[in-house]
Amino acid sequence: MKLCMIGTGYVGLVSGVCFADLGNDVICVDKDYNKIENLKKGVVPIYEPGLEELVLKNHKNKRLNFSTDLSESVKKSDIIFICVGTPTKKNSNSADLTQVYSAGKEISKSINKFKIIINKSTVPVATGDKLEKIINKSVNKKYFSVVSNPEFLREGEAIRDFIYPDRVVVGSNNKKATKILRNLYSPLVSKGAKFVSTNRRAAELIKYASNAFLATKITFINEIANLCEKIDVNIEDISIGIGLDKRIGSRFLRAGPAYGGSCFPKDTKAIVSTADKFKTNLSVIKSVIKSNKIRSDLLLKRVNLIMKNKINNKTISFLGVTFKANTDDMRDSSSLKLIPYLSKKGAKIKYYDPTGFKKEFENLKNTEFSNSINEAIKGSDLVIIHTEWNDFKSINFKKYSKNKKLIIYDMRNIFSPSKIKKLGLKYYGIGC
Repeated sequence: MKLCMIGTGYVGLVSGVCFADLGNDVICVDKDYNKIENLKKGVVPIYEPGLEELVLKNHKNKRLNFSTDLSESVKKSDIIFICVGTPTKKNSNSADLTQVYSAGKEISKSINKFKIIINKSTVPVATGDKLEKIINKSVNKKYFSVVSNPEFLREGEAIRDFIYPDRVVVGSNNKKATKILRNLYSPLVSKGAKFVSTNRRAAELIKYASNAFLATKITFINEIANLCEKIDVNIEDISIGIGLDKRIGSRFLRAGPAYGGSCFPKDTKAIVSTADKFKTNLSVIKSVIKSNKIRSDLLLKRVNLIMKNKINNKTISFLGVTFKANTDDMRDSSSLKLIPYLSKKGAKIKYYDPTGFKKEFENLKNTEFSNSINEAIKGSDLVIIHTEWNDFKSINFKKYSKNKKLIIYDMRNIFSPSKIKKLGLKYYGIGC
């Protein structure tokens, strides 16, 4: 099939590349000329394991192309995916849909035959209705169908999630469009994915409800971890004990920093904003947002407690600063709150991340990027394991055991407390 992906951000690029790898002809469109030129050379703007190899492979095979010409790309395609950003509006919890509607207006100018226009961006309920009206101002409804087809890609696992999804959700009010999309996704359905066909509004809400529920699981286990720290119980035992219940499940029951990234923070706010418009109180999700907001404050209180309120002139090293492993995404990462606070308190901050230097910290006083794990740890008073990169799981702390002042605060519970303590080092985890 001939596909057009509008937007070469996380969703558009990963989806476009994977569709091409399934044998479709794909054009990825972006108005950023430099980004498009770099993609043509195989230079990928985001860190995602395996993505660069797939870009090079499919571009070489001419199944994947990149362009800044939206009009021509739409004319050449049968299915158009809108994959643009829907950030939170300033001074509001609602989603900014400017880019979605702008894409709709541009598409309407180039419809020359029947097109399926898919909203893959995460959008509030009824966005598809408005998008349809915008396009209908210029084009008769018989020439297009607006569909909601949300993505469920985890950063760091996106390619695998695309190829082996739990489900494919297609929200359409048009039987013809549903049939075509069932065919498009048939290679994934044949591998075991469930094809969920529903109406457009339901598909829009499925995405928001999924993210809100996962954010709730993370927040729940973080709050239980707070209790564990007060009653001398290990949160890892609790997570295993409740996660084995098939009604609950073990995924997203890992205590740690506040949730971050491109989805959970904005999507929990957006679903609450949508519910408020329909005069419905989503009190549970509101509590999740509130609890997550103060999560970093609680972690900082524990840092102060660990350091006996002596932060000034101490060397504190962060291992990992992205919001999770296997991504370079810094959006809403806890480190954006933790590091500036400790820097202002007079600490000397060193940080190492496998994805390199971060511009977010370049103007912070006494904060520097380390080129290796060893460089970050050496001479430190406190090492904070902030992100669960595999690189950190094999650290041999024995070689640092001569530094008896060294304290380890493992915010991801990667290491065994007893093994670290046997080396004569002080160890603190989350919920233990």
